[in-house]
Amino acid sequence: MTTQLRIYTARPGRLDAWVEAWQTLVVPLRRRFGFEISGSWVDVARQQHLWVVSHPGPQSFEEANADYWRSPERVALGLDPHEYLLDEEIRTVEPVL
Repeated sequence: MTTQLRIYTARPGRLDAWVEAWQTLVVPLRRRFGFEISGSWVDVARQQHLWVVSHPGPQSFEEANADYWRSPERVALGLDPHEYLLDEEIRTVEPVL
């Protein structure tokens, strides 16, 4: 199973709006596509949203992610992350505990 830590830096004044859109639109659709979201946090001082997402398979994370992004359901969300976010850092992580 692949797990990613995603760190998003919001545009000034857009962190709360991003988190709300992410919670109401992105999370339910990600789950429908078989992704598991195991945590989500905000770092207000840095205007960042951090979350952990994994995909247990049978597809690879990359395949499932590509299917998610090109799906009609994702397009229908009408949500462009670049309207909310300045930067995105994605790290593939391994559990140690």
